[in-house]
Amino acid sequence: MTPGIDPDFNRLAALIWTHPAIDRVRDSAEMPVYLVGGAIRDGLADFEVDDVDLVVEGDPVPLALSLDPEARVNERFGTVNLHVDGSPVDLATARTETYARPGALPEVYPGTLEDDLIRRDFTINAMAMCVDRESELIDPFGGIADLRSGVLRVLHDRSFEDDPTRALRAARYAARFGFDLEPKTAELMLGVNLGAVSSDRVENELRLIAGEDNSLEALRLARVWGLVDFDEERLDLAERAVELAEIEPWRGEAPREALILEAVFGALTGTVELLDEPANPWEGYRSARGHSPLELLLARARGAEWLDQWQEKWRWVELEITGADLLAAGVPEGPEIGTALDSALEAKLNGGLSGAEAELKVALEAAGVSRP
Repeated sequence: MTPGIDPDFNRLAALIWTHPAIDRVRDSAEMPVYLVGGAIRDGLADFEVDDVDLVVEGDPVPLALSLDPEARVNERFGTVNLHVDGSPVDLATARTETYARPGALPEVYPGTLEDDLIRRDFTINAMAMCVDRESELIDPFGGIADLRSGVLRVLHDRSFEDDPTRALRAARYAARFGFDLEPKTAELMLGVNLGAVSSDRVENELRLIAGEDNSLEALRLARVWGLVDFDEERLDLAERAVELAEIEPWRGEAPREALILEAVFGALTGTVELLDEPANPWEGYRSARGHSPLELLLARARGAEWLDQWQEKWRWVELEITGADLLAAGVPEGPEIGTALDSALEAKLNGGLSGAEAELKVALEAAGVSRP
C-alpha cells in the first residue's frame, strides 16, 4: 500500500500569504483570484512550488496587463502568461471545454471555477484556494483524500479518451510521488490510444518525464502500462549513461534529458562503430572524432571503455604545425593538406612524435614534398 502524503495546510497557507507574485495579484485584483492545480498539490505535499497558476471567473486580461504590460495573451484558451516581480505566472479565465474527437485540442468556453476544476487530469490537481487571506481549500473531487491515500484518480471516465497524454502525465506523477493508480483509473489506462494525438504532444510529455528526478521509474511505468514500447534493457542503458554523466571524465558532456530519451528511444546507430576497441590511439581518435558527446557517452555506457582515453587524453592532442605551414613548404592547396596533417597527428598519437620540426617532416613526407 502506498503511504501517501500527509497534507501540510500551514505550508499552503504560508505560500499564499507570502509569495511575492501572489501578494501583488491580491493587491491588484478587483475580483476573486484562485490558486489552482500543481501549486496547491505541491504546497500541500511539501514539494517545491515552481508554477503559479491562477484562475478568475471572468476576463483575466485587464488584471494581467495591469501587472505586466508585456503579458502574452492566448485568446483561444483564455490564458495569459506574465511575469510578476520576476516570477512567471499563468492567469486564466475559469473555463469548460469540449473535444471534437478523442485526442483533439479542446474547444474552450468561459465557465465557473468548478467547471475549470473538473476539466483537469487528476483529483490531486483539481483543488483551488482563493488568494484572500481568510479563504478555505476548495476540493470538490476528493483530492485531499487521494493525496493521503497515495493514489492517482481521473475525474471522469472519458479523461484519457479526451486527452491520451494524461496517461503519460500519470506515469510522471506516479513516479514523482510514489503513487498508485486508483483501480478504475488503472482499468481506463488499458484503453489509452496515444496514436490519437500528435507526435509533438507525445514527445513533449516524454521530455517532461525525462526531466524528472524519477524519470526512469516513470518510463518503466509507462512501458508496463503499455503506453510506450522499448526493450527493458534500454532503461539499464539510460541508468548507466546518467551515472557516467555525473562523474569524470564525462561530467556535463550531455544533457541528462537528452541522454535518457536517446538511450530509451533512440536508434543508437551512431554508437555501433565505437563498440570495438581500436588497435591504437590513432584508430580510436579517428573513430571518435565527428561523433557528438551524446553518442560518445552512450557508446561508453554500452561498454566502449576505451572512450575514457579519448575523453581524457586523445581529443586534446593537437599539432604545433598548421595547414599554412604546409602551404609555405610547398604542399599544394587541396585534400593533400588534410592527409598530411593527419599523418603527423597519427605519428604523434601512436609514437609520441614531438615538436614542430618533427611534425613538419612527417607531414611533408606524407604529401610527397621534399623539404626545401
